[in-house]
Amino acid sequence: MGLAIFAFILMAGTILGGYTAVMVLPGRLAARRLDERLREVSFGANAADAAAATTVIKPQPSGPLPVLDRLLAGTWPSRLIDQAGVRTTPSAIVLVSIGAAAVLALVASVTMRQAFVPSIAAAAGLLAPTLFLLRKRTTRLRRFEEQFPDALDLLSRAIRAGHAFQTAMGMVADELPPPVGPEFRKGFDQQNFGLPLRDALNELAERVNSLDVKFFVTAVLIQRETGGNLAEILDNLAQVVRERFKIRRQVRVHTAHGRFTGYVLLALPAFLGIALMFINPDLMQLLFRERMGQMLLAAAMVLQVIGFFWIRNVIRIEV
Repeated sequence: MGLAIFAFILMAGTILGGYTAVMVLPGRLAARRLDERLREVSFGANAADAAAATTVIKPQPSGPLPVLDRLLAGTWPSRLIDQAGVRTTPSAIVLVSIGAAAVLALVASVTMRQAFVPSIAAAAGLLAPTLFLLRKRTTRLRRFEEQFPDALDLLSRAIRAGHAFQTAMGMVADELPPPVGPEFRKGFDQQNFGLPLRDALNELAERVNSLDVKFFVTAVLIQRETGGNLAEILDNLAQVVRERFKIRRQVRVHTAHGRFTGYVLLALPAFLGIALMFINPDLMQLLFRERMGQMLLAAAMVLQVIGFFWIRNVIRIEV
């Protein structure tokens, strides 16, 4: 029964891969040929027209299953991909998750003759792409928060020099590296294409999902309604963000011992189990062969996951 399920999953992955090769690759090759033709004919006065024709509408990444991409547009998977800064689509993540689950389950069924191991391997394969996106989002957000005070300073200096706020956002987009530059570029382009400033700033706050950006958006919108010195407001906000970032680093230093202890406690059972398999394999095989041992292993894994999130919440201090 188990082999039949794995054979079905493998066959489904093969069919989806063939569908992708037949339906998606020709379109991408045609688009590449079109780009090459545009570059060949774009020169002199026509270069600006061709560039404008190709950049007025920002092309979105085309996924292997466009119907699924349209269904998931605006949902949590789509927002997670945007926040992670990865050029992919929800349908591609779904297919990669299914393929990883099928491959890991097949490998586990061949290498380990235990009934529950393929299920655990399949679950790990399904979760691996999502965990990768979550990790990328966390790393990108930390990098954004480090660069954000510099963006506020540049906005303030541009406004003091006499530039409009929209023009200052374009300067930030041109001067600062990713991820701050591309995010401000999206907001600047949205305004150029007719989106109101309030909506563009709110979408920036939704994409980045940072408390500092929400402070920035709120301050700018309030200033536009009530008036005031926007340059001074941005200077004060940049100072507050820097102080928060400094305190956050100090908190990470003080909680380093707790985080390291948590990692050790989480890794200790796995390393101990591997060591016991080499020291006394007959004794450890009881956990895999007997029904009670399998239940104990499943309970241990569940408790490990609960302990991971528990320790993570204990050492997490919001600043």
